[in-house]
Amino acid sequence: GRYFDIQKGQILIDGIDIHEIDLDVLRGAIGQVQQDVFIFTGDIKSNISLNNEAISPDNVRQAAEIVNADPFIQKLPVTERGSTLSAGQRQLLSFARTLAYDPKILVLDEATANIDTETETLITQALARLMDGRTTIMVAHRLSTIQHADKIIVMHHGEIKESGTHQELLAKDGLYKKLYELQLMD
Repeated sequence: GRYFDIQKGQILIDGIDIHEIDLDVLRGAIGQVQQDVFIFTGDIKSNISLNNEAISPDNVRQAAEIVNADPFIQKLPVTERGSTLSAGQRQLLSFARTLAYDPKILVLDEATANIDTETETLITQALARLMDGRTTIMVAHRLSTIQHADKIIVMHHGEIKESGTHQELLAKDGLYKKLYELQLMD
């Protein structure tokens, strides 16, 4: 969302340079999910809607259901501050928050790094639903998260080393395959 200006080259969305897109429109089109989820004091509904009046309680409920956050949200007191939520539950809450805003472009920055095994399946399902029909840019070290991507770009020290699908990269027998095999051993 243009937090930093581009040093070289350009970024295009549907063929339009992002410098030509109104900043509010650009930021409204991009939903970002990060590794560390900020949960603020207040109820779950306001943590999902971020107190945006345009997001109805129905939108909040629907978003929570779609990303598997509904079962644990139903059990929580309304004043919950997030301290008793697991890392996975916090992440599901942030998915619901992002989904409630219905962005066209999704940026996931290590969004699966801190998840516990208890919520791993829920998060995998929630991610698939969250990404459905959206352009998604996913930064991840956990390769199981990105295996189904249309295109994987392998970077090392800021340089693109390889790109392709999961199968194409395995067949190249390069850096991606080495990383994949290392993670399989873990």
